[in-house]
Amino acid sequence: MILKTKPTVYIIAGPTAVGKTDLSIALAKAIQTEIISADSRQCFSELSIGVARPSPAELAAVKHHFIGDHSVETDINAGYFEKFALEKSASIFSKNEQLVMVGGTGLYIKSFCEGIDPMPQIDSSIREAIIDNYTSKGLIWLQAELKHRDPSFWETAEQANPQRLMRALEVLNATGKSIIQFRTAQKKQRPFNIVKIGLEMPMEQLTLRINSRVDQMMLDGLIEEVQSVVQFRTKQALQTVGYKEIFDFLDGKISKETAIQQIKHHTRQYAKRQMTWFKKDTEFKWINMAVHSVEQALQEILSLK
Repeated sequence: MILKTKPTVYIIAGPTAVGKTDLSIALAKAIQTEIISADSRQCFSELSIGVARPSPAELAAVKHHFIGDHSVETDINAGYFEKFALEKSASIFSKNEQLVMVGGTGLYIKSFCEGIDPMPQIDSSIREAIIDNYTSKGLIWLQAELKHRDPSFWETAEQANPQRLMRALEVLNATGKSIIQFRTAQKKQRPFNIVKIGLEMPMEQLTLRINSRVDQMMLDGLIEEVQSVVQFRTKQALQTVGYKEIFDFLDGKISKETAIQQIKHHTRQYAKRQMTWFKKDTEFKWINMAVHSVEQALQEILSLK
């Protein structure tokens, strides 16, 4: 009896602007398969420029999933992504024994690979109250709330990550319990092999790429895009780099030049947090994109079989 080998998922991860899109498309074309995005913002149909969504030509080159197919009014989290990605991967595996997952949202990738503990339902009024306070009082308020009210979470938290902090505060306000109490850390077994590829480059070079990308976003119409979603500004999807700063500019709180500099600075901070997250996972094989071309990186991945 011949045993069928398990299908394989190639995960391409790393910080923003490192070159994940180009390599993932090259890989998917080489193995003739489809791509599942693991990006917590590119999934929203109303957001394009500020989330660096792949271009129409790139999206046409390979079939993508979880890009521009949800509204910002939809509550998307890691648990939702786990279910979505597992269902989509099963569908792809019915046609192809390999697929590519690409993205920089570490928690989404972790939920797909290992599973995530079910979290309590959060009333929208609790979420919106936290967002309102964060919008008016800033990150310092958010940090102080959790440091004082949930010190056990605070000790191991990503203390500069507003998304993670708001999520923890939501759970605390809704249940009276720390988000830590809902975590079991039990890994689920998946019916497929996982090959994890991390892309990196020296921070000096990544900074140049980030700055160039932000400048291009402004030329492409980021301000107009933010104006088009102003009615959704309290939604979780828009409490993020590139949108919050432009909202402050539109509100007259800061100048356009300051908004641009803040986006660049906050994006660099985000890239550093992404690297910290992925470097904790020893299963990643790292490729330095400062010294590898896309073709060289592709050949290195294909040689891993």
